Amino acid sequence: MPITRRVNPRPRKEIDTSTYSGRFAVRLRELRDNAGLTTRELAELTGVPHSTIDAWDRGSNEPKIGQLPTLAEALGVTVRTLIPPK
Repeated sequence: MPITRRVNPRPRKEIDTSTYSGRFAVRLRELRDNAGLTTRELAELTGVPHSTIDAWDRGSNEPKIGQLPTLAEALGVTVRTLIPPK
């Protein structure tokens, strides 16, 4: 059965990239989009609650260091790739 994706009619809110959380959100969105995953799908793959993934994606929070390996594996990247540039 093919996966159907709902299109969110609301535009994404601008992220404050002056903070680490904001820079992480931009990196996460880029990697998640490249992997073709929704926040719900990423939550399922990582075992992290959807609300937590959503908070990371909005830049209101960032993962703990121990969560990075699981997140990187789900996205098909290295942990180092997850770390946003300054």
